[in-house]
Amino acid sequence: MSDWSPRLIASDMDGTLLRGDDTVSEATVAELERWRDAGVPVVLATGRPPRWMVRIREVLRYGTAVCCNGAVLLDLAGFEVLDEVSLGPDVLQEVTAELRRHQPDTWFAVEYGLEFRHEPVYQPRWDVDAPGVAVATLDEMVAAPAAKLLARHEDLPRDEFVALVERVVDGRATVTNSSSDALAEISALGVTKATGLAKVAAEHGVGPEDVVVFGDMPNDIAAFDWVREAGGRAVAMAHAHPDLLAAATDVTGTNEDDGVAAFLRGL
Repeated sequence: MSDWSPRLIASDMDGTLLRGDDTVSEATVAELERWRDAGVPVVLATGRPPRWMVRIREVLRYGTAVCCNGAVLLDLAGFEVLDEVSLGPDVLQEVTAELRRHQPDTWFAVEYGLEFRHEPVYQPRWDVDAPGVAVATLDEMVAAPAAKLLARHEDLPRDEFVALVERVVDGRATVTNSSSDALAEISALGVTKATGLAKVAAEHGVGPEDVVVFGDMPNDIAAFDWVREAGGRAVAMAHAHPDLLAAATDVTGTNEDDGVAAFLRGL
């Protein structure tokens, strides 16, 4: 594949494109601009909700971002939600009730695209007092469709808790995780970064065989499988989760070492 070149570049944000201080290096920005000037779209594919995309707009300025693990497509230039695939109230109610029955100390929050609601006992790690963030009861949260349901446990190990959530959900929704915490991210059935990226790629007339995707956590596995099985490039960061490394076609440096830019320069 020495002469292979992407027609679309897709990258996760946290732990991949962004450094630990939540910034993108000048070298990485310059490399992405070089590809965009050559007509190759750059697409962000992240578990982040749209409200966490404000600062990255100052860096990339335009393009479509796949947010909430594929549930939301966001136009960065206009900061407009282009598409959203939601979990219905029936599934939200069933899953939260059964999870709490199995593990009473499970606490919940929901993403509504541009809004975030969490139970009083749920401990948000970021933007606690940000606009659009508010406390709500579980009954209030599950009464309306949501882009993503978050289930958190403060005491159980991450992998043990995520496995429990997967057993309880039992095929009614998509479960993944993207942090070191015992935090399960639950989306509508079949919704992944791969489905979101497929929509964006199709709009550009690009198939998965012509996509390079970068990532570091299990929520990137579906996107890796999507491109790898078609002949594209699935590039894991050096520090990536073992499950993602197993799904990769290539490995690059860490986010602190500008691994994304280094790999792209090599192409």
